[in-house]
Amino acid sequence: MLSTPSKEEIEAIKEAENNTFKKDKRITIRLYDHDFTGIQKKAMEMGIIYQTLISGLIHRYVEGDVKIKTG
Repeated sequence: MLSTPSKEEIEAIKEAENNTFKKDKRITIRLYDHDFTGIQKKAMEMGIIYQTLISGLIHRYVEGDVKIKTG
């Protein structure tokens, strides 16, 4: 289960947004409509674009900062 990001994490995600054009890999993913709507809503609440939120979440997961509950 994902937790609500702290103010520091939001700032890190916003910094990642500024570096968006420095990223070198573009992907396409398919999401459930409900999940996409939820991501857009969360991003708006954080004051960032939804692509940045998705990228930030993936980055946090890869770095080990986000754990996914199994079972």
